[in-house]
Formats: sequence, C-alpha cells, structure tokens
Amino acid sequence: MNGFLYGVTLQWKLDIRSKSLLVTCYIVPLIFFLLMGGIFTSVMPEMRSTLIQSMIVMSVSMGAFIGLPPSLIETYGSDVKKVYKANGVPLYLGLVTMFLSAFVHLMISCAIILLLAPILFEAALPVQLPFFFLALAIYIVVSLSIGSILGLVVKNQAKLTMIAQLVFLPSIMLSGIMFPVTLLPDFLEAIGRFFPASWGYRLMSDNGFCLENLWYLILVFCATVIICEILLNKHKTK
Repeated sequence: MNGFLYGVTLQWKLDIRSKSLLVTCYIVPLIFFLLMGGIFTSVMPEMRSTLIQSMIVMSVSMGAFIGLPPSLIETYGSDVKKVYKANGVPLYLGLVTMFLSAFVHLMISCAIILLLAPILFEAALPVQLPFFFLALAIYIVVSLSIGSILGLVVKNQAKLTMIAQLVFLPSIMLSGIMFPVTLLPDFLEAIGRFFPASWGYRLMSDNGFCLENLWYLILVFCATVIICEILLNKHKTK
C-alpha cells in the first residue's frame, strides 16, 4: 500500500512538471473560462445559473481526452513498459497512478472555476454543493476512463491528437454548455447523448443528481473498465 501511494504521489509530482498537462488541465481551460465567461454572461445573462457547470465540462473534457492519453502513450507505447515487466511491476499500476493524478489535477482546476466564477461573473453557485461535487467526481472518473482507452489503443501521437479532437469537440458543441441542445437538429441532439459531457452537465445541474442522469455514466464506466482490462492484457503479451 505504501508503494502504491508513493507511486501516485510521484506521478502527481511528475505531472506538475508536465507542460502538456499544465496546458490541458490549467492554462487553456482557465483562459477559456476567463474569456468566454464574460462573453456568455454579457450576451446571455441567464447563463449565470449554469456558467460553472458549463466551464467545468469544458475543463474536464480537455484534461481527460487531450491531456491524459499522451502520458499513457509515453508509458505503454515505449520502453517504459519493458521496465515495468523487468521489475515485476503490474502494468496496470501506470494507468492507475496517471488516472488518479489526472483526477486530482482536474478537481483542482474545477475548484478554481467554482471559486472564481461567482466573484468575476456573478455566477450562481450550485444549490447542493455535496451532490455537485459527487456528480463532478463521477463525471471526471467517466471522462478519464474514456481518455484511458484512447491512450491504450492509439500508439501514434499524431493519430491520437486527431482522434482526441474527434471526441473532445462534439463533447463541447453538442452537450448543451454553449447553447441549449433544443436549438440543435434532432440527429445532432441524438449524437450528443452518446458523449458523457451532456450527461455530466445535467448531473451537475441543480436538482439534476438522479438516476435518470446517472445510469448512462455508470454504464459507460463499467464498459471502459472492461475494455481497459482487455487492452492491458494485450500489452502483457507484447
């Protein structure tokens, strides 16, 4: 247990020095928040009630789909994997430590948004903060699990960037954080329901923490855990 905690702490310290994670978990999401927060609340003042949830969905999606996968490629697509095997370290340890480290960083980024939004843009705080943080944790875990699959499947950095964008952009554009999903054509609204962002957004909304908004996220998480286990077993044989 001490070894595992040491591994998580070490990974977290390494991630702090990672320019990629710094950009995707902090710099870009917070700049987007500072710029778009003012624009959204000026053009649509009613958006103050959902600004925090909207900016958090963007932050988590970028960190999970664009920030985490490259770190996994560096481990499972390089000789680092051989070092794991040579020293008898379980292959899943790298995934777990990066997953937990990314989770902590995303929670910090989201907490910054939560604290600054009411001060800078008069955004409304969530009514039930305990349920909000629980919904946020669930949404981060599900998003990171999808990012984990991307990092384990794709072996080329260039291809990963393209595929990650194909997951990230629809998550933002079709989730309802930029504009109400009712403004979208029916087929785009249906496509948006396949991405966890729309479900996470509703789950974090006031009085949105219910089974109706939770069941799909649970289903996706269970499926991604199984897929990650299969992918890690394949890496063992290579």
